[in-house]
Amino acid sequence: MAFSPGPEVAFLVICLPFFSAALIPALYRPLGERTGYVGVGVALVCFGLLSTLVGTEATVSIPWIPALGVAFELHVDGWALLFALLASGIGALVFTYSVGYMHGESGLVRYYGALLAFMGSILGVALAGDLIALFLFWELTSVCSFLLIGHHSEEASSQYAARMAMVVTVGGGLFVLVGFLALFVVSGSALGTETLSLTAMLEEPEAMRAALREAGLFVPVLALIAVGAASKSAQVPLHFWLPNAMEAPTPVSAFLHSATMVKVGVYLVGRLRPLLESSEWMLLFATLGLATMAITAMLAVAATDIKELLAYSTASHLGLMIAGFGFTVPYGGEAGVFHLLNHALFKAPLFLVAGIVSHEVGTRRIDELGGLRHDLPFTALITVIAALGMAGFPPFNGFYSKELLFEAAYEVGHAAGGLAWLYPLVAVFASVFTVLYSLRFLALFFGARPEGLGTVHRPSQTLLVPPAVLAAVAALVGIAPQFAVDNFVGWAVEPTALEAHEMHAGLPTSLSPPVVMSIAAIGLGAVTYPFYTRVHDAVRSLASIRALRPNWWYDTVFAGLDSGSARVIPTIQNGLLRTYVTWFLGAACVLTLAGYAVAGVSLPAYDGIGVPLSILLILTVGVAVAVAVTVAPSHIAGVLTVSVLGVMIAVFYVLASAPDLGLTQLVVETLALLVFLLIIEQVPEYYGDLDRRVAIRDVGLSAVVGATVFLTVLLTTRTPPGGGNSIARYFTEQAVPGGGGSNVVNVILVDFRGFDTLGEITVIAIAAIAVLALMTMREGGEAT
Repeated sequence: MAFSPGPEVAFLVICLPFFSAALIPALYRPLGERTGYVGVGVALVCFGLLSTLVGTEATVSIPWIPALGVAFELHVDGWALLFALLASGIGALVFTYSVGYMHGESGLVRYYGALLAFMGSILGVALAGDLIALFLFWELTSVCSFLLIGHHSEEASSQYAARMAMVVTVGGGLFVLVGFLALFVVSGSALGTETLSLTAMLEEPEAMRAALREAGLFVPVLALIAVGAASKSAQVPLHFWLPNAMEAPTPVSAFLHSATMVKVGVYLVGRLRPLLESSEWMLLFATLGLATMAITAMLAVAATDIKELLAYSTASHLGLMIAGFGFTVPYGGEAGVFHLLNHALFKAPLFLVAGIVSHEVGTRRIDELGGLRHDLPFTALITVIAALGMAGFPPFNGFYSKELLFEAAYEVGHAAGGLAWLYPLVAVFASVFTVLYSLRFLALFFGARPEGLGTVHRPSQTLLVPPAVLAAVAALVGIAPQFAVDNFVGWAVEPTALEAHEMHAGLPTSLSPPVVMSIAAIGLGAVTYPFYTRVHDAVRSLASIRALRPNWWYDTVFAGLDSGSARVIPTIQNGLLRTYVTWFLGAACVLTLAGYAVAGVSLPAYDGIGVPLSILLILTVGVAVAVAVTVAPSHIAGVLTVSVLGVMIAVFYVLASAPDLGLTQLVVETLALLVFLLIIEQVPEYYGDLDRRVAIRDVGLSAVVGATVFLTVLLTTRTPPGGGNSIARYFTEQAVPGGGGSNVVNVILVDFRGFDTLGEITVIAIAAIAVLALMTMREGGEAT
């Protein structure tokens, strides 16, 4: 019987890498460094399963939190599959390359485990059809990249780079989360029911846009998504983390920072393009993308390290993709999708070539390298195909997608006029620098060989085969671009398209404005290349200005936070319990009251006190006892008075038909009284005179805490305007039928507060294990 997988196979594709990552520690013992081939197998299986879905467009989901309408939803279409196939296909080659490159390295269990988990996270982002699932996988990519960038954890530079990448990308993820929540909020009015399904939102883009504008959230959502995408895809001014991330091993750079992670932001922009398409969209993303394309291309020319050059060039090409999706003309989306494929095909092999050069030559400094074609002829051939594709030379693959960008930029400039003509001008300007740094990278192999360059060894097959495969595919796309468009790229463009448009790609047969733009970019780049050193020095001088260096701003901000913390911590953490309680309660009250103010809550109308006389009497006695505690003549009198207050609370619970809570209160009160009496002898009778300012502060804080608790109880127990259940009434009414128990309190603790209770149990269990371990170690130490 033939195997005929359905879209449900997408779940297996996502789960397989995570499951394999969990098995890496066990597999590493028998396999050792050959564990990398496990990653190769997993990536190939994922690639094969995804290949069976080509041509499929479907959505599958598994209920996750039905009460909140949350499902683990996956959506399969051309855009998702293009990104997923790149992640798994290039992943297989990167794992193969890693076997040779990481030979003799330590920490391979962590390396391969994190790399597999990262691949699973990227596949999750590509296939997620629900906002919650998308955000979770989005953040998982940041966590995994943190581990991979900081693989050499003993080196300060790796720690710095990993921390920077985490701060920028996770910080940007918070903006994305707020944007997603805004989409969820308006989905109710747009779609008739609140939903977290991105697939459902994309089916009604006009309704979603109208709802966002009506709620005044359209521009804020655009801005939030832009910040999140810019942080992930290294757009100006958040591009600075990407060059620093080159501290990662070269296979990580090839996988994360050319083919997958840095394109997560691009993928999100392409996915949301039909949903948020507007004039504001084009202004924001076209401007952001072209600015990044130009600025980071200049910085690539200023680079002194081959991986630094490739890092800035990656940011520049990511800007090209963002700009493509920003243009609301058909050629823009086509440029974004096609260049996502082309960039992966030429940039990943260039990173792998950089790894070969570093591995076999022993240096990555550009001024120390040249003439390597004699020592590495096959690597030189790979570099020619990939570097000319990066430069946009015809007939190499990068030319066709850049031509589509020129077409989109010219069409927008011609239609809008005025300042819109800056779009094609900036695109050509950036492309001139692209030609410059691409030719400089080629010069590593075709320039003069430096005298100090020592013996260069030939790389192993595991290092050569992966970049060769990628270069071969890039060459095929360059030779037959329309074949790639007809068989896959065109289908991947459809989910990002704003209107139906037949896509074509090929060498131009007549002179047109985009062709003139390409000729100008290539010609100016070639003419300027003899003066590369002057351009390099000029850009470096400009980039050395502190105010223009994002790294300086990042360092300054964090240095300020460190110095500020050093000054504030002695005030907040001075070893006095009174201080800790003051700061904790004060902050909690401020945040709570601020939340009420922002939400615009109002106090319920006063309709008299409906409390039975017996309970009122108990509460009156409790208040009197509480006042008596403050004037107790001795410690023992104060402790006994507090116990009376505890008994009054227990009686209140009994009269309020909660005998179990009353019993619990009595037990706790009895234990507390015993503990107080046991330690009372160690407490001094006289502490000294109380500072009047401290006393006033404590009284004020107590009043604020009391007022906050009082207000919270009123707001959570009142009947909402228009009728309905209060929060307290809802949980009380649903505890027994919804939780399936017979005791309201127990059901709330175990069911509604299940995770909270589980957390408390876990903490207690960990503490018990720690105590047991300490006791065991102590006994062992005494025995020896």
